[in-house]
Amino acid sequence: MKITKFIHSCLLIEMPAPVNRTALFDPGMMSEGTLPVDKLEYIDDIIITHGHPDHMHVPLIQKLLAKFPDVRITAPADAVEELKKAGITAQSTPSEGIAFFDAPHEETYPLFPRPDEIGVHYLDKLSDPGDSHSFNETKAVLALPVQAPWGSSVDAVNLALKLKPQYVIPIHDWHWSDDARATMYDRLEQILKEQGNITFCKMETGVPVVLDV
Repeated sequence: MKITKFIHSCLLIEMPAPVNRTALFDPGMMSEGTLPVDKLEYIDDIIITHGHPDHMHVPLIQKLLAKFPDVRITAPADAVEELKKAGITAQSTPSEGIAFFDAPHEETYPLFPRPDEIGVHYLDKLSDPGDSHSFNETKAVLALPVQAPWGSSVDAVNLALKLKPQYVIPIHDWHWSDDARATMYDRLEQILKEQGNITFCKMETGVPVVLDV
């Protein structure tokens, strides 16, 4: 499994042969300047955990659709309706290889409206909970929100140690400066390895990691 992060919560997941399947998770507004749409070879699925603009940026999705008109878009029901207003067709039911799990968006009142949200298991290998620390299951690879107005890095670490994935991919960390991110990545790597034998992937924008899962 090859994973490339494009800032914040946007992940490109590529599975080699014989699977030959690629998914893009949460193409939000922070990712527009770093996601090389013109260089992408193909995308089978766009998966949106919820409709906040840092996870679902309509202009970016329109660019992706212009290149990949047959891509499947999966999103919660309220996000499906929002996309429909922009002339974009999406579905709120999982297709083959995608399974939903309970991962409600954390409370954001009074800062932001609280949207519907889906936690997603992808190909029985990767789990993406969106903006949630309130879930109880994961596959071998966990996309873990590590910083947010609605949560804390302490909660994130404790959740990973409880669920014990094989790998952690940090997401939802646009709010950190580069120096803060580097410092926290070092600390998260150390704690997860020492206390949980979990591999923390120190993601860099546009630089893929290949995991043996």
